[in-house]
Amino acid sequence: MTAARTWWTRIPAPVVDGVVAVVAVLDVLFNLEYTGRLEQATAALACAALAVRRRFPLPVFLLTLPASLMLDIVFAPFAALFTLAERSRDRRLLGGCAVLFAVASAAPWPLDDLSSHERTWTLVYFFYTLATAAAPVLLGQLVQARRDLARRLVEIEEAREHERLLHSQAVLARERAQLAREMHDVVSHQVSLIAVQAGALQVAATDPDFSEGARTIRALSVDTLDELRHMVTLLRASGGRATELTPQPTLADLHRLITTSGIDAELIGELPPNINTPAQRAVYRTVQEALTNVRKHAPGASASVRLWQADNGTAFGVTVTNTPSTRPSLPLPSSRQGLIGLRERAELLGGSFESGTTADGGYELSLRIPTETN
Repeated sequence: MTAARTWWTRIPAPVVDGVVAVVAVLDVLFNLEYTGRLEQATAALACAALAVRRRFPLPVFLLTLPASLMLDIVFAPFAALFTLAERSRDRRLLGGCAVLFAVASAAPWPLDDLSSHERTWTLVYFFYTLATAAAPVLLGQLVQARRDLARRLVEIEEAREHERLLHSQAVLARERAQLAREMHDVVSHQVSLIAVQAGALQVAATDPDFSEGARTIRALSVDTLDELRHMVTLLRASGGRATELTPQPTLADLHRLITTSGIDAELIGELPPNINTPAQRAVYRTVQEALTNVRKHAPGASASVRLWQADNGTAFGVTVTNTPSTRPSLPLPSSRQGLIGLRERAELLGGSFESGTTADGGYELSLRIPTETN
């Protein structure tokens, strides 16, 4: 199956179209004997229309029907019907087109009254042609299903790779959190005791040299505590290189977040730089959660991130809107707590958070923060 796919996909589309046109012309030439100009014109039109069958499959198929009515040809309508079946998911349309081809092939030309015997054979030939027309329809649907399956397998593999990455990052985050707890609960406690004891010795010492040594030990212990607190903060905030921007993300990090999100997203507008840190963090987390949801639940969609301020200056916020997905989404595991967390952040700042589907089938998140809380 892999080898067949390899050699088939290597053939350029123009080469395939050229072969189809040549075979259609040969099929017509074998049936042009004792025909008039009308029949020749319809046959030429049917062959020429095959050049655009990939772009306009239904009109091309309809253009082949007059030739099928006037001449005993099958390749041109079969090629058009196969292309239509490969691209259309409307089975009623495909069945109707197969019936139209069977009618055009079975009907006599020129159209005139038939005897009862000829009517019987016309009816028999109609069902025979209808059964034959099922071949390109089924083959086109099979090619379509195979293409969908290949795309689905690629998406499943991408989802598995994403889940493996998330799992490795979660393991790394747990290990760093555990290390941070050990450093905070054990090492920081011991260094704090050293600093306290050194301070007591410095106060109680009568020898100047002894007092200076105790002061040095106390100063080094305090510096060590500061470094340990900084390291604990970094370990708790960092979950791995793929998600690590800064321990406390701000509005300045939005551009990098959007450009590295892996989706087609744009940043519109700006907010004043004097917004306090909790508000900046809430805006950042809202954009981060929105882009993550687009990646997981709306594959192929594009998004716009709009920073805004109310005209009367009473509020500011961010609105993230994404278009509908262009590919089927995969059922990925989710804790369903992201939107709840964003709503809680907004309420802590005295603001509001809204989310829901848009009129065109997309999705929109909006965070509003009152200015007086800034």
